[in-house]
Amino acid sequence: MHYEVVVIGSGPAGEGAAMKLAKRDLQVAVVEREPRLGGNCTHRGTIPSKTLRHSVQLLADYRHHPLFEGCAGRLEITWPQLMRGADEVINRQVQVRQRFYANNRVDLLQGEASFSDANSLLVRDRNGGEERISADHFVIATGSRPYRPPELDFSQPRILDSDTVLALDHTPRRVTIYGAGVIGCEYASIFANLDVRVNLVNTRDRLLSFLDQEITDALSYHLREQGVVLMHGEEMSAVQMQEDEVVLELASGKRVRSDVLLWANGRTGNTDELGLEALGIGINHRGQIEVDKEFRTAQRHIYAVGDVIGPPALASAGYDQGRFVGALIADGEPDWRLVDEVPTGIYTSPEISCLGRTERELTEQNIPYEVGRAEFKNLARAQIAGRNVGVLKILFHRETLEILGIHCFGEEASEILHIGQAIMAQPGSGNSLRYFTNTTFNYPTMAEAYRVAALYGLNRLR
Repeated sequence: MHYEVVVIGSGPAGEGAAMKLAKRDLQVAVVEREPRLGGNCTHRGTIPSKTLRHSVQLLADYRHHPLFEGCAGRLEITWPQLMRGADEVINRQVQVRQRFYANNRVDLLQGEASFSDANSLLVRDRNGGEERISADHFVIATGSRPYRPPELDFSQPRILDSDTVLALDHTPRRVTIYGAGVIGCEYASIFANLDVRVNLVNTRDRLLSFLDQEITDALSYHLREQGVVLMHGEEMSAVQMQEDEVVLELASGKRVRSDVLLWANGRTGNTDELGLEALGIGINHRGQIEVDKEFRTAQRHIYAVGDVIGPPALASAGYDQGRFVGALIADGEPDWRLVDEVPTGIYTSPEISCLGRTERELTEQNIPYEVGRAEFKNLARAQIAGRNVGVLKILFHRETLEILGIHCFGEEASEILHIGQAIMAQPGSGNSLRYFTNTTFNYPTMAEAYRVAALYGLNRLR
């Protein structure tokens, strides 16, 4: 069977490419090796972890809200119960995606894909059947998986990664998380709000160093408030399995005991079985495909998008990369360009979202800037909702009032950020702090934080 385009992988990046191509009336097939659509994002990454986080946050709110202090008994929810809630969301997401592909007449092929040559694929299904297909263009969107160091035995039930932790059949009492990146910090929040004792081992000197330092300091404080033990600047030396626990030995000499060890230190691109080396397509040491600015590989008719090419490794960015490549194939060039600044959302408790430059970067670049701030504890809507923890920071140019960065820590931070994102994207003088002082916001709302922060910042210029 010959297609105009074959997309390998049905996660956000693959879906973005397939939908864009289908809307341009190209003959498209999607190859997915898993039994159900959606990729890692739907089944083992974004959707289950964020659903878990939401459910755990509801539980924590119930436990700590003064309205429920007099209620008899203590509400206890187990890990398997939480996962059943996540499974319901996953099933609905799969159904939505099945309708997308059916409505747009995209052929779905289930099986493991590998390149026979630069213009054809061999697709092997789970029953041993094989089908050979060819295409004019290919889009690789196979995603990534947790990196597993060879010295760890992941067949041991006490050693987990961000995929296998979802299959836990009990709620552990103690968890050690090795790796304090986005995934590690998110799971630290989830377990801590289940009243699990958490050790978070960080190989660097502070959490999430790519973020604004005030935000990461706030995250560190609130993780500690939730009972998380933070261990910075540590490296694994060995792991010892005991009958009823796992012991993580660190190079510093520390020994950390827990019921399970969750490895959350890096990811690897899913490129092992694709046969790319024979085509001269470059792959780095983490299995990530090397592409140019238009996401082309060394074979110019073969593109790669999403987590399989590395950072920013966000579902949102992957989807847009897929759409970009779809337009490039269908139209010769897209009718838009990808944004330079991609918002980051980190679903810790409280959550974090940011866009643009940090104070450290602006200082290093000798850019005269000022800071507008709004503390959530002073906002009526936050007080009503009991969401007093948080801050919105707007970094802006002292002379032009151009918004240079937005950093938010607190409940609904990833939603709040998009208001500022829309203004930052305005051309010329449209990107101005004045927008927030000259606009009437609904009251009481969390969006009002922008007006409060803008007025605070302007007052600092006097």
